[in-house]
Amino acid sequence: MRARLSFPLTALAAAMLSAGPALADDPVELTMYYPIAVGGALTDVIDELVDEFQAEHPDISVDAIYAGNYDDTRVRAMSAIEAGDAPQLSVLFSIDLYELLEQDAIVAFDDLLETDEEREWLDSFYPGLMENGQVDGQTYGIPFQRSTIVLYWNKDAFEAAGLDPETPPETWDEMAEMAAAVREASGGDQWGVMVPSTGYPYWMFQAFAFQNGHRLMSDDGTEVYFDDPAAIEALEYWVSLSQEHEAMPDGAIEWGTLRQNFIEQSTAMMWHTTGNLTAVRNEADFEFGVAMLPMKTQRGSPTGGGNFYIFNDTTEEEQRAAMTFIRWMTDPERAAAWSIETGYMGVSPDAYETELLRDYVESFAPAAVARDQLEHGTAELSTYQGGRVRRALDNAVQAALTGQMTPAEALAQAQREADGALRRYAR
Repeated sequence: MRARLSFPLTALAAAMLSAGPALADDPVELTMYYPIAVGGALTDVIDELVDEFQAEHPDISVDAIYAGNYDDTRVRAMSAIEAGDAPQLSVLFSIDLYELLEQDAIVAFDDLLETDEEREWLDSFYPGLMENGQVDGQTYGIPFQRSTIVLYWNKDAFEAAGLDPETPPETWDEMAEMAAAVREASGGDQWGVMVPSTGYPYWMFQAFAFQNGHRLMSDDGTEVYFDDPAAIEALEYWVSLSQEHEAMPDGAIEWGTLRQNFIEQSTAMMWHTTGNLTAVRNEADFEFGVAMLPMKTQRGSPTGGGNFYIFNDTTEEEQRAAMTFIRWMTDPERAAAWSIETGYMGVSPDAYETELLRDYVESFAPAAVARDQLEHGTAELSTYQGGRVRRALDNAVQAALTGQMTPAEALAQAQREADGALRRYAR
């Protein structure tokens, strides 16, 4: 049965709701930009949460504006700020932090804390999810729509290829061998594995590099290490899945359609966000599993997804109201229900201690994979001039996968472009 987000109103909140808006004279009005590219289930979930919050807090009004993908949302939020119509809060990429700081757009949550309870709340999140939200001991982003990359595999396809359907690949070599076996057993009708190379190719590549023991950037966002031998070896392996093992399609694999490829059984394995977990569970008509990503020298995945931010050009009353909303949204019970509804992670250990999520994980073990993988996680690629740096790496990955350049040539070019973008930030 599909779990639904449903939180019973208190008697007081129900009374306030039935009494109408007269009880909420001049509520504090908040505008929140939220990254959803299209309408549908996720907008319904957020709308439901906002309605429940407003019923419990009639003194605060929240207008959720669905602004497209993460990049679209950042652009719209920054445009509103420049036009003098700043929103009070937004969910943006966790890796937007340096750009937001450079433009003096956001406030530190530490500066808004007033009580011990609020300080405990700030310390309640998984440390691995806080890496992309903190700089110099200050917290600017609160994790909400967060993920890691996980491996989805089709158990029926594994069994048809003579593989153990309950055993996913644990190493790069095993993934290549299993993927090739599926491709061969299907007579060429089914690919063994697909790793998306549009949308967020830098994110997938970062996982490969980290699994090879390599971190792509410095902690202060001023340097990257794209042309390291370990990074080159990681990209060579990715390319080899199609060129050597013939287990993955040549050329670009679309981020936006990969989940459907998996559902339609065009591929037996895919690397994708845990944010797809609930959708895959609802749509797949075959047995599937979810596992941590395979390793070379170590396990690992970068974290991903969005954080809550509070904007600078707003009143103290608005900032306090925004923090009230963010605390409400990240409450353990609510975070547990959000995780079940979407597949995104519960962002705190307390979320996984709730009866709701504990029971769900017991009945559906894949729901714990992203959380467990945090032990082997790393911060997502985030630097100053982040857009330019990531674009350079995206282009390099795609050039190598399409055969336009060797991995070494492509990453050398990306390193030069990133060094140029980061030159003035060198310390």
